[in-house]
Order: sequence, then structure tokens, then C-alpha cells
Amino acid sequence: MRLATWNVNSIRARVVRTVDFAVRENIDVLAMQEIKCKPEQFPYEAFEEAGYHVEAHGLNQWNGVAIASRSPITEVEHAFPDMPGFLKGHEGPDAPQEARALGATIDGVKVWSLYVPNGRGLDDPHFTYKLHWLEALRAYTQRTLAAQPDLPLALVGDFNIAPTDADNGDPTVVEGVTTHVSPEERAAFQALLDAGLTDTVRPLVPTGYTYWDYKQLRFPRNEGLRIDFILGSSALADAVVAAEIHRNERKGEIPSDHVPVVVDLELDGDADDDRPMIF
Repeated sequence: MRLATWNVNSIRARVVRTVDFAVRENIDVLAMQEIKCKPEQFPYEAFEEAGYHVEAHGLNQWNGVAIASRSPITEVEHAFPDMPGFLKGHEGPDAPQEARALGATIDGVKVWSLYVPNGRGLDDPHFTYKLHWLEALRAYTQRTLAAQPDLPLALVGDFNIAPTDADNGDPTVVEGVTTHVSPEERAAFQALLDAGLTDTVRPLVPTGYTYWDYKQLRFPRNEGLRIDFILGSSALADAVVAAEIHRNERKGEIPSDHVPVVVDLELDGDADDDRPMIF
């Protein structure tokens, strides 16, 4: 299985690029974030013509997640248990949920396409929401792997956290001033790893960014952030044989500000193929 994640930053604006990438790179499962549309607005036809099934979850022109797969998609979930919601000015635990998580089972692999809240500012209510959201995700992960330790579980997407200093090349992103690099966010990311997940890409691709702001020539200067990840349970991580960050997808016409991250998996039951190893 070739599993990829990509914050596409509006699927309707970038459907041609997205489908072309999936076909060209022989992607079996593509998790997308920031589709920015309702399910009835999603451009299904382009994916279906390329041989993909699609599940999409979106509530308005913001956020939104989707999964495209060559194999059938089953056991679809639009939120993980106890996932908190958010509404500016709303107090209490019953805030409406946003379209930030889509889970599905594909060929025995449980895949979650995740768009972690941005946080906005260190003193913003959205930052507290982000930390609560990540804690609920950690708790779900820990419970799931305790009950099913051999489950191939993939939590993939835009985590809006640069876990280490080496993952931050943007001079405007500063600890104590901005989000994405705060001790609290980094501790929340580490807690996911402590719950039984592994960053499946880093051992094979130790350096490299996945996001560059559109402003201030961030991409030509390579002033980016590594904030898109494929986190996997031990059963999934043990199956990873290759990985790549597709930096060149930040080039060309109307690119997303994120690029795809891909892993190749050799799972039980996978037929042998002659696809190249990618490092």
C-alpha cells in the first residue's frame, strides 16, 4: 500500500493537481485536509474516473477532510470519541464539532485523516481548544491500541506542530511568541508517540519541511515547517519500507502551501510488485 497525506488547501481549486499526483505516484490511499467544501461540493468525478473511491467530511468553506482509496472504504467515522468542538465565544463542553477528522478502514488498515486545530495565538481560546483536541486524540489512540495492539493504525495529516527545532525554518515562528513550537504543543505531540505511535517518515527522511507560507518568499528561501506527519502504530510502522516528502509539489501553478508526504507499506497479504523504493 502507498499511503499519502496532503493538506490540499481547497480541493476544488486543486483537484487536477491532486488527482494527477495520485495517479502519477501510484498512490493507493490519499488522506486530504483543508478540502474547504461540503461533501456535496466535492469533485468526486475526477477521482472516480482515476479509479478512486472517496469519502469526504466538510461542514462549510473551512477545514474539511477526505480520503481517496483504490480499495473500498469501510467503517467510516466523522470524529474520534470525545473529540471536542469549538465556537468562538462559546463556553462549556458542548461546542459544535468541526470537520477535522475522518476515519476509515481500508484493506485492514485504520486510517485517520486529521486536520489539527491551528491554535491561532498563545492567548487565544483556539490554543486551549487545540490542546484539548490533541489530548482527546491521545486518549483515543491509547485506548484503541490497548484493546487492539496489533492494529495497523495510521494517524495522518496536518498536525500544526513542529515537534523539534530542526522542523522550524520559518524565522517568524518563535517559541514564546507564536503557536506550533510551544512547549505545550510539542508535549502534546510527544504524548501521541508515548501512546504507541511512531513518526514513520523521519527515520527514512530525517530532514525536510512540508509547509511553506505563501508570504515573504518563504519557499524560495526554504523557510518552512515540518508539520505534516504519518504517525503509525507498531504494526503499521514495522511495515514501512520507504518514505518521501514531495517538495516539488510546492512548485508550479496554484500550489498548496503544503506538500504530500508518502510511505510505502508492505503489509501481510500485499502482493509483490516492482514499484521503486523511494528514500
